[in-house]
Amino acid sequence: MSLHTLFAKLDSSYSNMVEVRRYLHQHPELSFEERETPAFITDFYNELGVEVKSGVGGNGVVAKIVGGKPGKSIALRADFDALPIQDEKDVPYKSTIPNKMHACGHDGHTSSLLHLAKALHEMRDELAGTYIMIHQHAEEYAPGGAKPMIDAGCLDGVDLVFGTHLWATEPLGKIQYRVGPVMAAADRFEIKIQGTGGHGAQPHKTKDAIVVGAQLVTNLQQIVSRRVNPIDSAVVTVGSFVADNAFNVIADSAKLIGTVRTFNPEIRTLIEEEIERVVKGTCLAANCEYDYTYFRGYPAVVNHEDEMNHVIDQANLVPEVSMVEEIEPQMGGEDFAYYLEERKGAFFFTGALQDGVTSPYPHHHPKFDFNEKAMLVAAKTLGAAAINAQ
Repeated sequence: MSLHTLFAKLDSSYSNMVEVRRYLHQHPELSFEERETPAFITDFYNELGVEVKSGVGGNGVVAKIVGGKPGKSIALRADFDALPIQDEKDVPYKSTIPNKMHACGHDGHTSSLLHLAKALHEMRDELAGTYIMIHQHAEEYAPGGAKPMIDAGCLDGVDLVFGTHLWATEPLGKIQYRVGPVMAAADRFEIKIQGTGGHGAQPHKTKDAIVVGAQLVTNLQQIVSRRVNPIDSAVVTVGSFVADNAFNVIADSAKLIGTVRTFNPEIRTLIEEEIERVVKGTCLAANCEYDYTYFRGYPAVVNHEDEMNHVIDQANLVPEVSMVEEIEPQMGGEDFAYYLEERKGAFFFTGALQDGVTSPYPHHHPKFDFNEKAMLVAAKTLGAAAINAQ
């Protein structure tokens, strides 16, 4: 009976869910710069009469709905930060802020959770347990908002935590999951090479930082291919190589920036150490100096088996869900990982491909968009998982 009521309430709120999502899409705010968005979320809960606390761990917002019967405390999380991207879509709800855009679906996550909270609040007398709505800032930019929100107590007393990500490249009605590691640890490294510049016609009088950098790009690829067990997945990517000089000048310095993606903590440490070994050896051979910095980002997202299986069971109860699919681990990062390090729970993907689209723009693209009906699927699946976890 509770699920039937919940689904009906969510269906009736769909038009407002779309309206809120589009308002947020028009008013994006970047990680750690969120001011109006958390205020909007807080006002939404205040108007409902729901207990809410803002400024949690920075710009986070946490709301609390207490059921009429005793039970577990279930946390549900949505992120609300945007990206530094110019919105190039031709739609009425296009971003109004230059070079800022919701290009990953966080506006949809937020509206979905707000309206799920509204439905749960209206049903509170017949529900068991407590429902904690975590509206998280700064997911897109490490060190992220999850860890400071946890440190500020957003998981205090919580038994289980669930979250989802709208996935615009997968069909509407599809739920994707994986037990165990589902998203990778995402780290960043910076390498500065210091050589000796000079005239392009006199290379013997220089220490060419570009040549050393080019060797590094090649040598770093041997870490995964020759130092990591083939059974373990890992990625080492150099995404930026800068040495700004004229065509006839040998650069005295170069800077490489890249990312490392892993699932196994031991492999993560191995690669961090191996990068420095390769850098040290390459620069030593060229008689150049170097500076190496490794920034640890989010850990891997690791779903708990029982809780993930619970979500699968509940997803199959949602009328709009047509397929529940197990997927391979994804190399993208997510700071939902921190919640799952603290509490048992699960994180899954909700298909959000737009109708009639066969070649969707990927997440973080200037023309990114998603099927707004996926917000209903996400809300119903999260709501079912929360209610039936009691």
